[in-house]
Amino acid sequence: MKAGNVSLGLRLRVVLERDIAIGPGKADLLEGIAATGSISAAAARLGMSYKRAWLLVDTMNRCFRTPLVAAAKGGQSGGGAGLTPLGEEVLARYREMERRASKAAARDLVALKGLLRTPLKARVPRRRA
Repeated sequence: MKAGNVSLGLRLRVVLERDIAIGPGKADLLEGIAATGSISAAAARLGMSYKRAWLLVDTMNRCFRTPLVAAAKGGQSGGGAGLTPLGEEVLARYREMERRASKAAARDLVALKGLLRTPLKARVPRRRA
């Protein structure tokens, strides 16, 4: 999981139909749910509110043929969530597209980075007098 999408490089957003997309945030959320077994725990790992995470899950569940995330309400057993087989497939396909896109663009990314004025980490903010 990339927690906040702070890695350098490409950020792939796939628009499947109008207003239906999957990108780094939704993929990270799916990955977090798979890892933690919980929507709230995945949201916390990403620094996202539970409400925002639930809205994203609800949108994905409504847009695909069958739900991507199966959630059980809390109670004595504690509830939880996990990816459905379709959720696992969507996440795997997205990550594969992401990997291929990064590989295809690697040389151009290096070239673009070489065109920067100075390395970004070396820049020091100017102080005002």
